[in-house]
Amino acid sequence: RIMRPDDANIAGNVHGGTILKMIEEAGAIISTRHCNSQAGEPSVAALARVERTDFLSPMCIGEVANVSAEITYTSRHSVEVQVNVMSENILTGAKKLTNKATLWYVPLSLKNVNKVLEVPPIQYTRKEQEDEGKKRYEEQKLDRLETKQRNGDVIFPVINPEPHTVGYSQSSLIHLVGPSDCTLLGFVHGGVTMKLMDEVAGIVAARHCKTNIVTASVDAINFHEKIKKGCVITISGRMTFTSNKSMEIEVFVDADPFLDEPRERYRAVSAFFTYVSLSKEGKPLPVPQLLTETEDEKRRFEEGKGRYLQTKAKRQAQMQQAAQQ
Repeated sequence: RIMRPDDANIAGNVHGGTILKMIEEAGAIISTRHCNSQAGEPSVAALARVERTDFLSPMCIGEVANVSAEITYTSRHSVEVQVNVMSENILTGAKKLTNKATLWYVPLSLKNVNKVLEVPPIQYTRKEQEDEGKKRYEEQKLDRLETKQRNGDVIFPVINPEPHTVGYSQSSLIHLVGPSDCTLLGFVHGGVTMKLMDEVAGIVAARHCKTNIVTASVDAINFHEKIKKGCVITISGRMTFTSNKSMEIEVFVDADPFLDEPRERYRAVSAFFTYVSLSKEGKPLPVPQLLTETEDEKRRFEEGKGRYLQTKAKRQAQMQQAAQQ
C-alpha cells in the first residue's frame, strides 16, 4: 500500500511501528492460511515472537510498500515466517529492500482460545533447511524463557529530572484495548502492540536528543501472554544505552484485565528498540551521552553496551563474509 502522511513523522519518514504492523499482518495471514490448510479444527495464528529486525533503509511518504511473506519452518505447534518489505518510488520506479523480519506464530483454536493446535508440516526442498529451522526454533524458545524470567522491572516517575538522564526521557502510554485492535479471538493483534511500542520508544528518543529520530532496529520482541479485549495496557519506555550515534530503549507492555476476569497486572510484551538521530538533511547526528544515576541504570547501560558490541561484531563479520564471496 502507499505510504500516507499519517504513517510518517513530521520529517516525512514512515514510522517503524507502521512497518512492523504491516509485517505482522502479512505473517498472520500466511500462517493462519497454512494452519487451516488441512481438515480439522479451525484456528487463528497468534504472534509469539519477532526476531531482531533491522530497518535497512528509510521509507517516505508517497512510496509504495510491498510486503511478502514465506513460511520457512514448522514445529509441532509453531510456524516460522520470513517477511521482506520493499519500497517503490512510483515516480521513478526505483525499488529498495527496507526490512527483513522473522516471526513465530502459534495456532489457537477458534472454539477454545487456550488450546494450541498442531501445525501441518511443510515440505522442505533439502534436509538442511529443516535442520537449520529446528536450530532457530530451539534458540528462540530458550531466549523467550530467559526474557520472561527477567521481566520484573517497572518504571516510576521522576520528579524534576535532569536532562539526558533516564528519568528525563522515560515515557508511558495508556491504551484501552477495543474491538478494532483485536483478532477474531478477541485478543490484540501483535502489530497493533508493536506500533504502540514504537510510538513510545520514539517519544523517549526524541525527548533525549531533541532532533528528528528514526527506528534503526528492534531486538527480539517477545509476546509472553495474550492481551484480551477490554484490557487497559500501559506501554512504558526508558533509555538504557547510548553510543555515539544510536540509542537503545527498553519497552514493555503491562496489561490490566479487570472487566471479565479480574487478576493482577502482568507483563505481556517486552523488547529493545534502537533509534538514530538525523539532521534535516537526513544525515546521522551525534547522540547526547546518557547520564546514569542509580546502580540499576548503570547495570542496564552495561548490558545494553554488550548487546551493541555483539551486534556490531556480527555486522562486521557479515560484511567481511560478503566481501570474500
